[in-house]
Amino acid sequence: MIFSDEHRFTRWFITVSSIAIVSIFLWNVSIFFNRLKKEEREKMEIWVKAYSEVLNSDLNEDIPIELEVISKNTTTPMIIYHKKEDFYETRNIARKNADDDEKIKALAASFASDYQPIEIVYENEVFGTLYYGNSSLINKLKYFPIGIVFIVILYLAMLYYFYSTSKSHDQSLLWAGMAKETAHQIGTPLSSLVGWTEILKQENVDPTYVEEMEKDIVRLQTITDRFSKIGSLPNLEPTDIVEETKDSYEYLKARSSKLINFSLTLPDEKIQVNLNKQLFSWTIENIVKNAIDALKGKGNLDVEITQDAKWVRILITDTGKGIPKTKFKKIFKPGYTSKKRGWGLGLSLAKRIIEEYHDGKIRVLKSEVGKGTTFEVKLKKLA
Repeated sequence: MIFSDEHRFTRWFITVSSIAIVSIFLWNVSIFFNRLKKEEREKMEIWVKAYSEVLNSDLNEDIPIELEVISKNTTTPMIIYHKKEDFYETRNIARKNADDDEKIKALAASFASDYQPIEIVYENEVFGTLYYGNSSLINKLKYFPIGIVFIVILYLAMLYYFYSTSKSHDQSLLWAGMAKETAHQIGTPLSSLVGWTEILKQENVDPTYVEEMEKDIVRLQTITDRFSKIGSLPNLEPTDIVEETKDSYEYLKARSSKLINFSLTLPDEKIQVNLNKQLFSWTIENIVKNAIDALKGKGNLDVEITQDAKWVRILITDTGKGIPKTKFKKIFKPGYTSKKRGWGLGLSLAKRIIEEYHDGKIRVLKSEVGKGTTFEVKLKKLA
């Protein structure tokens, strides 16, 4: 509980801190941006005064400072409307954006929405009006906060990804540890059962009873062996996939409802693949049991093996309730189950066994709600 609270506090602390940092940053950027716009306004007011001084000066009057102020501004886009002549003069604006009066008027209106136009006075009369927009620097800075927000979002997304990956890894280690511990715990009573069967044989007990007990002991030993392999790399050996599938099929058929019609379609020849027998049979059992649950005790269940030049395919088809297409991938996630009682680990274990341990593929090949589902398991053939 304390461990969970610490993780929850860490997540909230990182989230709140990130939001606070971004908010403070954007607030400061906003202040900085407004200050730049204010300075731009002051600069343009100085430019208008210099321009007015040039207009009001005599031709022979020396005004180098005013001329320098006018000529130095090469970054601020400007439109000067000459009132008496009724025409527009443009400065620092690309010709393609101001090659006719309509474009110039539209641009002037756009500038006026950002900055209050400044009147130009000549001989104590309003000579014209200056419209100006943002300099290239301010225009670039407008997108700076967006870039920062994007970087922060990317950072949070990466943080979430690493956290979820770490959590998933921890869960995998936990399940592996639990599985190994379960196998270890089963081992002790299993050894005791083996001893008791030997005693029963000497006591002249009905042999059929002992045989059934031995079958269950073998089954428990298989389960123990499977659980002990979780979390470690299993040994793969060249194996006839046809025979292994047949064995798993017959075991499940013998222990299932008689109302389920089983069918098995196998090729005549052997097909060799690298396989761990215990884990493969576990996979087939998990898929078949999932199909039996979907049938609700009655229907058809077909197992078929096909092959091509590279792959062998095991197809398991049932006529059960089917799976919505939106859940084709979700059903393989740990913990997902449609049953009231269930851990949701069967298909996730099957996926891990086939894809991680055997370098194969497993998927829902097709499914239709109310009609049934086909699972496909693919393994690479040995040359």
